[in-house]
Amino acid sequence: MIPLLNDRDIEFQLYEALDTESLLTRPRYADHSREVFNATLNTAKSVAERYFANHAVKADTQEPTFDGESVHLIPETKAAWDAFVEAGFLAAHEDYDEGGAQLPEVIFRVIMSYTNAANIGTAAYPFVSVGVINLIRAFGTAEQKALYLPLIMQGNSNGTMALTEPAQGSALGDIKTMAEPADDGSYRLFGQKMYISCAEHNIAGNVVNMVLAKIKGSPDGVKGISLFIVPKYLVNADGSPGQRNDVVLAGLNHKMGYRNATNTVLNFGEKDGAVGYLIGEANKGLGYMFQMMNEARIGIGLGAAAIAYQGYNLSLDYARQRPQGRLASSKDPSSPQVMLTEHADVRRLLLAQKAYAEGSLFMGLFASALFEDQNTAEDPDQRKRAGLLLDLITPMVKSWPSKYGCIGNDHAIQILGGAGYMREYEAERLYRDQRLNPIHEGAEAIHGLDILGRKVTMKNGACHQVFLEEVQKDISAAQAIACLSDMAKQLETALSTLDNTTQSLIALMGEDVDLGLANATLYLDMYGRVLASWLWLKQALAADKGLSSTQQHNEQDQHFYQGKIHTARYYFDWELPAVNQYADILNSGNRVPFDMQDDWF
Repeated sequence: MIPLLNDRDIEFQLYEALDTESLLTRPRYADHSREVFNATLNTAKSVAERYFANHAVKADTQEPTFDGESVHLIPETKAAWDAFVEAGFLAAHEDYDEGGAQLPEVIFRVIMSYTNAANIGTAAYPFVSVGVINLIRAFGTAEQKALYLPLIMQGNSNGTMALTEPAQGSALGDIKTMAEPADDGSYRLFGQKMYISCAEHNIAGNVVNMVLAKIKGSPDGVKGISLFIVPKYLVNADGSPGQRNDVVLAGLNHKMGYRNATNTVLNFGEKDGAVGYLIGEANKGLGYMFQMMNEARIGIGLGAAAIAYQGYNLSLDYARQRPQGRLASSKDPSSPQVMLTEHADVRRLLLAQKAYAEGSLFMGLFASALFEDQNTAEDPDQRKRAGLLLDLITPMVKSWPSKYGCIGNDHAIQILGGAGYMREYEAERLYRDQRLNPIHEGAEAIHGLDILGRKVTMKNGACHQVFLEEVQKDISAAQAIACLSDMAKQLETALSTLDNTTQSLIALMGEDVDLGLANATLYLDMYGRVLASWLWLKQALAADKGLSSTQQHNEQDQHFYQGKIHTARYYFDWELPAVNQYADILNSGNRVPFDMQDDWF
C-alpha cells in the first residue's frame, strides 16, 4: 500500500525541525507528553487508512446526488465522519472544559494531514467544521457557545462558511444577502450563496452555516458586513434539530476534484426569511470571518501538501518498480532494462516533487507552530513576533503549496507515463483534487494583492522586518556548517534582493497604486520562493544535526538526513535563482500586462 505521508518525515518535522516537544513546558500542555502526541497521530493515521482511504476512488466516481429533496452520499462518508468524531478529533485542540483534548495546533494539523492524504473530499467535512468551532468559540456569546459548540464537537452537526454569491466571489464588499432584525433579537436573512462546501449531506443531523450578510441600513462595502449563525434546522435547547429553517438547497455544483465534498447553491429566505443569529457586533463580520478564512488558508496549504505527498509517494513507488530503457552508457541492447529511478531526469522530477511535498508540509506546520506561539508562548515578545510573522506568511502558506503542489502532481503523472493519465491509477485523480487548491480560499492573485498591498507595509513594515531578522538568524547558523554555507550565501543574496524589490514596489505604489500592484502575483511567487528556501534551510540545519548524531547509528536514518540536505540543495540551485529574474521584472515596473488593452485580445 502506498503510504499516506512519511512517518519518519512527520517525526523529523515535528521534533527535530520544530521542537514540538518543547510545548510540553507550557501550562496548557503540561498534562501531555510526546508519547501522547505520537499515540494521537498513530490513531489519526489508522482512522485515515481505515475509514477515509477505503473509499477515495468510490467517492470520486460516485459523487453526491440530489433528488430534489435530499442529498445522498456513499455510506462510507458517514462512517468516516463518525470515526473522526469518535476519535475526538473534532475537539482535539479545544479546551478541556469545553470537552476538548487540548492538543497543540500543530498536532491537530498533522491529524488533518493524514485524512487529507487519504481522501481530501471526505476530509473537507471535519476540516470546515473545526473552523466553525473555532469561530464560534472566539466570537460567540456564552449562550451561542453553550448551544453550538457541543453540537458540532460531538458530531451532531457539521459547519460551513457561506461567503460567495453568484455575482460576487472575492469582492465581498458587494454581497447582496440582506439581514432584517426580528422582534426576538434574531434576524431574517434573504439571499443566495454558492460554492458552499459541505452544506448539504446525510452524515450528521444538522448543518451550522456561518453566513456573511448586510443588515439593512449598514454602510456600503466591507464595513457593512455582519456575520450570522444560520442553522439548517433550528436548534432545540438540548441540541436536537427542531423546525426546518428557511434555508433551501437550490442545487449541487459538480467539481473536477474533491467530489465527495458537496458543493452547494443555497437560497436563504424563499419564504419568511432564514432565521440567523448575529455573531459579535454588527458590521464587524468580515473581521470575524477572517479568523476562519486565515485558518482555512493554512489548512488548504496543508491539504495541498498532503495531495502532493501522495503523488510523490505514488510515483516514487512506481519508478522504483518500473523497468524502462537503458542508460546511454549501455551499448548492449540485450542487457536488462533499468528501473525508472536510474534515469537522471526521472530523479529530477522526483526531487522536485520531494521539494514541493515535504517543503509544503513543513511550511504549513511551521505556520501552525507560529499560531501556537502567538497564543500560548509565555514570552510576550515571542507571541508578538510570532503573530507578525504568521500574518505576513499566510498568503504564501496558502498559495505556494497550492501552486507547486499542482506542478508536483503533474510530475507524478509524467513519471507514470501513459498510466499517469489513466483512471485506473491514482495520479490523475490526485491532480484533479489538487487543482482546486489554487482557487480555494482566494485565488493566487488575491494573495498577491494581500502580501504586497497590505502585509509588507502593515504596522510600518514590522511583519516584513521580523521576517528579515528571523531568516538572517538561520543564515548565520548555516554559514558555520561546511555543507550548508553555500546555501546560506545564496539565501542571504536572495533575501537582500527581496527586500530591495519590496522597497522599490512600495515606492511605486506610492506614485501609482494600480501599476504598483499590477505584478503582485509575481511578487507573491518571489516571496514564496524565499520563504520556501528559508524553511528548507531550517530542515537542512536539523538534518545536519541529526546526521552528526547518527554516524554510529542505522544507515536508514543517515540516508533520510542526506536526502533532506540534498533536496534543500536542489531547491536552492534549481528554484531559488528565479528570484533574480522576477526582481528584474518587478524593479523595472514592467507594464506589459498592465498596458494590454481589452480590444487587443
